[in-house]
Amino acid sequence: MAKKSPSPAKAASAKGVPSLQIGISDKDRAAIAQGLSKLLADTYTLYLTTHNFHWNVTGPMFNSLHAMFMGQYTELWNAVDPIAERIRSLGHKAPGSYAQFAQLSSLPDAPATPPKALDMVRILVDGHEGVARTARALFDLVDKASDEPTADLLTQRLTVHEQTAWMLRSLLEE
Repeated sequence: MAKKSPSPAKAASAKGVPSLQIGISDKDRAAIAQGLSKLLADTYTLYLTTHNFHWNVTGPMFNSLHAMFMGQYTELWNAVDPIAERIRSLGHKAPGSYAQFAQLSSLPDAPATPPKALDMVRILVDGHEGVARTARALFDLVDKASDEPTADLLTQRLTVHEQTAWMLRSLLEE
């Protein structure tokens, strides 16, 4: 009986950690991970801003906005882990410091002085739309690389951010 030769991953594991062979080139994995790092930074920045506004909202809409912001920051908090874990699945390190997030994020930091309630809503509309733009910008690369798990993650994030922006924008209509 002929002996089977080991798979490349098994052969590499005899020498140490097997090389990552998931059908996406090293170059594409690096570019996707970089784009996801920006998405992670935007998501975390928006999470922090939303949580800040939850703590500091005042005025006649306090109860409804306080509760709405809590639902939104909880959703954002739950979103950061899947994004970071996708970066790791692609063989790259996920950013995780405030300095890295500040460098990577396309969103401004929360204002030092909490704005009025409806200004908070406006800032969050802009934030959700900004995160949606960051996610959408990755689709061409992800499609080209046939990276379906990342495409699925991006679709899920776009759904949340576009719907949240619509709901927040609705509060601003007269």
